Parts: sequence; C-alpha cells; structure tokens
Amino acid sequence: MIDSRLEKWHNIVFNRDMKLLHELLDENVEFHSPTVWQPKLGRDITHYILTMVIDIFQDFQYHREWIDDNNMALEFSTTVDDKKVKGIDLIKWNDEGKIIHFEVMLRPMNGLQLMYDKMTERLQQAGFVAK
Repeated sequence: MIDSRLEKWHNIVFNRDMKLLHELLDENVEFHSPTVWQPKLGRDITHYILTMVIDIFQDFQYHREWIDDNNMALEFSTTVDDKKVKGIDLIKWNDEGKIIHFEVMLRPMNGLQLMYDKMTERLQQAGFVAK
C-alpha cells in the first residue's frame, strides 16, 4: 500500500505539478541543498529550488523508498547534462501533511559540481543569491 504523501510527491516529480508542490510545502519549510552551506528557509525559495531541480534533472527515477512515520528517504538516479548522478531525498512531513524539512544528498563530485554551477546561475538570475 503506497503512502498518500508519497503518491502526491511522485505526482509532483513525474507530472511536474508545481501547484501541488506549493500546496504541500509548509510556509516555514527548511531546505538543505547539497550545494550550499546554510539551509534555505521558507516556501517560496524551496518551491523555486525544487522547481528548478525538477527542470534540470533528466531521466529521473526513484529506486528505493523508505517511510518511517513522517519521515521518508527516497533513493534516486538522474542525468544532468552528460553526468549520471545518484542521490537521496530526505523528506519530513508534519501531521497536517505538509513538508517541513527537505534535504538532498548527491554524488559523485563531478555531478554535484555541475548541479552547483547550474543552480547558482539560475539562483543568481532570479535574484536569490548575489552574483
């Protein structure tokens, strides 16, 4: 039996439902990117980053998924340009069904560097980080 939160998350990722993403993010969500030191706080920046990442990732697949109460660990693989990347999404939900914590880990280093370059460029263009 699939968890309804996981089903909604799959809908966001595979159907690119960014409206649903906005609805599921808590106003004070904490986002931890593998490319920056400090977490990003809030729905707007988290929505922007996740939308950007979904756009950058190609041939995205989840492989293994673990659910423990309000916590999920989702192993994935994807391609960024010509680099194969593996990663894990760590998602924590509150009892109201909102995402309150989202953390991403990526490997290998050259894939992580490529993501850093792409994300930094887009975040600068959007005015979220200084040039």
